Amino acid sequence: MATTTSSTPTTTPTTTTTTTTTALNAKRVVYVGGLAADANEPLVRAAFVPFGPLLSVQLPLDYVTGRHRGFGFVEFQDADDAAESVYNRDGAELLGRTLRVSLAQANQLHKLLHNGHGAAASAVWTSDEWFQQQNRTESETDGARQDAETIQQALQE
Repeated sequence: MATTTSSTPTTTPTTTTTTTTTALNAKRVVYVGGLAADANEPLVRAAFVPFGPLLSVQLPLDYVTGRHRGFGFVEFQDADDAAESVYNRDGAELLGRTLRVSLAQANQLHKLLHNGHGAAASAVWTSDEWFQQQNRTESETDGARQDAETIQQALQE
């Protein structure tokens, strides 16, 4: 007597945070530290693609200097490929610098999702709050300018 089971596929909405957390839990994300200033995403991708298919390569930027911050994250399609890359690339040299490669930890997640100032790494114009703050700042600047002109006229009289 054969039995059959049917499963109904369920869909759940995913976000960047959920996807990244799931990838971390599945041990598919590799932290790459010690990157040279000249390193870029295509170079890091080329260094890690021999170990298996990559889903993403991210080099968080320092928005003050506009350059990457000396580390990055490589997400593999398979956890075994990520482990193999750690085994082979940790201590390897890239552009004259020794790489530190390990499986990404949950405490490193904030580096990926947030910029260096603790704010979410999303565009400032995605929220009306930024525009309102800019408008207030401009109004305050205009008011201060008018006060300075008034004081300057009073001193000249």
